[in-house]
Amino acid sequence: MTLAHLIADIASRADDFLAGATSREQGRAGIAEYINLEHFHLTPEQRKQVTEGVMQVLEAEDFFGTEFVGDPFKDDEASDE
Repeated sequence: MTLAHLIADIASRADDFLAGATSREQGRAGIAEYINLEHFHLTPEQRKQVTEGVMQVLEAEDFFGTEFVGDPFKDDEASDE
């Protein structure tokens, strides 16, 4: 199995092993733990590549939701100009 196939496979299972993850940091840690348990044969460099690849897939799917900077409920200040 190539790393690309492994990335796709792990990303497709993310709902199962990342249930309850609310942030990217928790997601990254969960992915790393999953890889360590299920794919311990990978080298550290391969593990890093797979983790980054899975994170890219999940972020593209908006798995972790949207994060806001500042106060998302504050109305934009009207300009007098």
